Amino acid sequence: MRKLTYYVASTIDGFIATDDGSVDFFPVGGDHVPVVTAQYPETLPTKVREAHGLDKPGATFDTVLMGRRTHDFGVRTGTSSPYAHLRQFVVSTTLPENPDPDVELIAADPRSRVRQLKREPGLGIWLCGGGELAQALLPEIDQIFLKLHPIVLGSGRPLFGAGSRLPTPNRFRVLTSRVFEDGVAFLKYVRISPASP
Repeated sequence: MRKLTYYVASTIDGFIATDDGSVDFFPVGGDHVPVVTAQYPETLPTKVREAHGLDKPGATFDTVLMGRRTHDFGVRTGTSSPYAHLRQFVVSTTLPENPDPDVELIAADPRSRVRQLKREPGLGIWLCGGGELAQALLPEIDQIFLKLHPIVLGSGRPLFGAGSRLPTPNRFRVLTSRVFEDGVAFLKYVRISPASP
């Protein structure tokens, strides 16, 4: 069965973006970038891949899930199909229709749709963001790949959204970890407790 992996950058106080959705506070360079990019080249936007001459298919993910705000970030940078080299889904109850012919809209029950996707043949499913979607899909998340930056932001958009309490803890264990010279820790977690119903 395919796995759903939440692959995301975070501050050490658990924020993935500022309140207005900016990620400019994350440093652009550093020695973690070429290593992580080499492992997961499919997580680069299509325009970036093309600019760097990357045409190698990914070995980990062939599908990406985005929330509305994550997708809107791509739209603001000039594309409604940010990961054209992957099968793309946007989860939103407010979009009136598919935002692009290459993007499928999930307007209701994202957990059920993710369960269907997991049963299909193929590579892994990448949960790109954001935090509210990660919170909604938490029972279906099998792995978390976290690029933990040595930054304290103080406020912003939380790694797993805000506001709701979970009925039971969702437990994960560290599968691998690596700390880079630039201070970024790349941590891979795998679920060890059964998912909630």
